[in-house]
Amino acid sequence: MAKITEHKGYQHDLPDHPGYHIPKPDPDKHPDPNIVTVQDGVPIKYADCEGIGVRIVHPTNPNAPSENFGLVLFYIPPHVALAPGHHATEEAYVIIEGTGRMTFANDERDVKKGDFIHLPPWCTHGIENTGNETLVVMICTSPPNP
Repeated sequence: MAKITEHKGYQHDLPDHPGYHIPKPDPDKHPDPNIVTVQDGVPIKYADCEGIGVRIVHPTNPNAPSENFGLVLFYIPPHVALAPGHHATEEAYVIIEGTGRMTFANDERDVKKGDFIHLPPWCTHGIENTGNETLVVMICTSPPNP
């Protein structure tokens, strides 16, 4: 059985780390959230892929203009693939619907609804829909892809 770790709370004196460069706002000027739906996103096409992405939280989306984080829903039709590639951003894929196969530099792995895949910077990765329904993947990227 897994041991449950106690949440210690968020630190107000953050360590010197590239991800912690955001200054705390004036106490009287707290930012408001951006609450959006996929329909509020910005559609994108990946090169050489028949799938469609929707940038939901991203610097290019005026409805949720994040500076340090990207959130995309990627819709991959049956038997469509995104060829393996790599980049400097760190990503996590969350399989929302469907089944597929991910290709890495040294391995391949079947993925399905509920799987979380962490992709460190420069990790070669590609994905193919091996099922008969649309594969829906939530892609979380930090920093956001251009």
